[in-house]
Amino acid sequence: MTTINGQGTEQPEPGRYDRRESAGMAELAAVVDRVRKSVESVIEGKPEAVRIALTVLLAEGHLLLEDVPGVGKTMLAKALARSVDCTVRRIQFTPDLLPSDVTGTNVFDQHQRDFEFRPGAIFAQIVVGDEINRASPKTQSALLESMEERQVTIDGTTHELPSPFMVIATQNPVEMEGTYALPEAQRDRFMARISIGYPSAEAEFAMLDLHSAANPLDDLQPVAHASDLLKLIDLVKTVYVADPVRRYAVDLVAATRTSPELRLGASPRATLHLVRAARAHAALEGRDYVLPDDIQVLAAPVLAHRLLPTSETQLSRRTVEQVVLDLVARLPIPRPQGR
Repeated sequence: MTTINGQGTEQPEPGRYDRRESAGMAELAAVVDRVRKSVESVIEGKPEAVRIALTVLLAEGHLLLEDVPGVGKTMLAKALARSVDCTVRRIQFTPDLLPSDVTGTNVFDQHQRDFEFRPGAIFAQIVVGDEINRASPKTQSALLESMEERQVTIDGTTHELPSPFMVIATQNPVEMEGTYALPEAQRDRFMARISIGYPSAEAEFAMLDLHSAANPLDDLQPVAHASDLLKLIDLVKTVYVADPVRRYAVDLVAATRTSPELRLGASPRATLHLVRAARAHAALEGRDYVLPDDIQVLAAPVLAHRLLPTSETQLSRRTVEQVVLDLVARLPIPRPQGR
């Protein structure tokens, strides 16, 4: 038996899923609230951007921050990394960066008379990749295996990456001089892409007091441990997704493949990422079940960066985000199955 929620979608009856105890959700809310407050103490007036970042973290995804210079992309990535007691590495992507600088390499040890593996910067739980589109495509491709399979293969030997593992990359979409656009395969491995945007006048005024005298990151201390994150990630995986909501996600992604405004639709990986992110979003809302609302809120951040518009769409000055939102508005909300 199931009950019906306000969206007309199946919702599990209380007690049906014993492992999703209220105590677990309360712990998740407490940990996430500490991390959120820590990040927002540095990033003024951008609660939605912080929320999406936390959603991606709990969904075991990777985040792409794309915006104009100076709005706090790297600051958000660093604040999230420092708020969690995890190993953190920062990679400054430049044209002369080599793939081995990212993944690591085997070095011959004269004393041992054998090759020794030297891990690269990717061997951390949270990796901040600054200006990722400034590295060559060869170096960008060094991230493909690590982001998808959470491992690195060097000279035929596979090395596991630590858990949890998250890549937070930034890029500037305006200044294209000396940059290399991320290929579709690379963008598809990012669970979500967000833009921070300019702050409000009040937030910018408050920033003058907070940032002008000292760097607020210097005083930022971890408020959660890696073990806490692993528990929360396991809890998010138990969030219930009814069949109508699954079908809704599949239909939404399928609509991007048939839209006349797009020449490349979203992949099946996008569907998987959308449902995973929806589970995390529902958990952040204190629910142990996913609503169509969760899918709708995450549709643009999760799908837009994977899509390519047609020439006509570009000439009409319509963004891919607008196309996705139009598809969401036209797609019927799932209704309960007859019983």
